[in-house]
Amino acid sequence: MNISNRDYQKLVRERAKPSPTGKNLIWAFCVGGAICAAGQGLTELYRGWGLDQKQAGTAVSMTLILAAALLTGLGWFDKVAKRAGAGTLVPITGFANAMVSPALEFKSEGLVTGTAAKLFTVAGPVLVFGIGASVVYGLILCLLGG
Repeated sequence: MNISNRDYQKLVRERAKPSPTGKNLIWAFCVGGAICAAGQGLTELYRGWGLDQKQAGTAVSMTLILAAALLTGLGWFDKVAKRAGAGTLVPITGFANAMVSPALEFKSEGLVTGTAAKLFTVAGPVLVFGIGASVVYGLILCLLGG
């Protein structure tokens, strides 16, 4: 079957279901907000247990990463993310999910060549861009006299 690019694009537009953008935005906002509210609640809990603000922030990050990794391992995170979209990906939970998912997917290839190699495939770009952005922001702050 020979079909031109223009005809193919027309066919795709005709058959594609419209995306419920408004509903997706509301779900992402609510789920992302709920994750952030849970983080704030955990901060207050850890502060009540005697941790200072910095220690409580670290404990919250660790708790959210652990929870997301556990939910990913159990197969529940993807079910929530399918409905909530970017609401689960923007907070730190999305990073934890991005780390654990490939590790689970490639565990059959072995501990080093499967799990560990795929963990670094995801972490590498995150570290490079994170460190690069922090250097750029630091230089801007330095130039502005901050």
